[in-house]
Amino acid sequence: MLPYAKPVWKVLNEARRAGKRILFEGAQGALLDIDFGTYPFVTSSNVIAGQAATGTGLGPTAIDFVLGIVKAYTTRVGEGPFPAELFDDDGERLGERGHEFGTVTGRKRRCGWFDAVLVRQTCATSGVSGIALTKLDVLDGFKTLKICVGYDLDGVRLDYLPTAANHQARCTPIYEEMEGWSDNTAGARSWAELPGAAIKYVRRIEELIQCPVALLSTSPERDDTILVTDPFADSGVLSAGRLGFVCARPVLSAGMG
Repeated sequence: MLPYAKPVWKVLNEARRAGKRILFEGAQGALLDIDFGTYPFVTSSNVIAGQAATGTGLGPTAIDFVLGIVKAYTTRVGEGPFPAELFDDDGERLGERGHEFGTVTGRKRRCGWFDAVLVRQTCATSGVSGIALTKLDVLDGFKTLKICVGYDLDGVRLDYLPTAANHQARCTPIYEEMEGWSDNTAGARSWAELPGAAIKYVRRIEELIQCPVALLSTSPERDDTILVTDPFADSGVLSAGRLGFVCARPVLSAGMG
């Protein structure tokens, strides 16, 4: 492999000057970040979007767009704080319909309602330009949906996840309820194909996380996507980092998974 070994920073900077498109992909959910994640339930390094510049030598000013990947609900694999986790039939339904099992290990993921607090926090720490909201179709058929809009910590309302692990463990969710929809959204490729309640749900998420939806996914198929913003349309570099708790993995996956 040695003939292919070259200074990464040099190769990438030359590619950028040549006008080539460069894509970085985050390997971990952002809430697994050692500094900004749910410590001690984190990985051993920084995994927020800024690490793309640190790890490659391209430089932060070269990154034009940061895409956060996050589900329309929240999941997490393994231990750690998960304020919006569900232990009822709704949680089981999300897991079954979303096929929430580890790709490699087959381990069952913990499921909960969309946690807007975590996603908003991750959008800020990773400088997210827009999110890819996935698995909207998993919410089909729910009469009522809930979104976590804050936490109660010993009687005090918080709009962020506290740093201390013992405080995180004591946070309970504050929910906002929204009307669900009975129509099938699976395979929708335009806004016109979505029920009104689904569009309201997406728009409310945008308001709460203070970040626009750049892409909306309605099934596991690649083409079943509503593209709102093309990250490559006017820019040369895209940094894509997942918002783990995420949201499935800590954004609790964000995807921020």
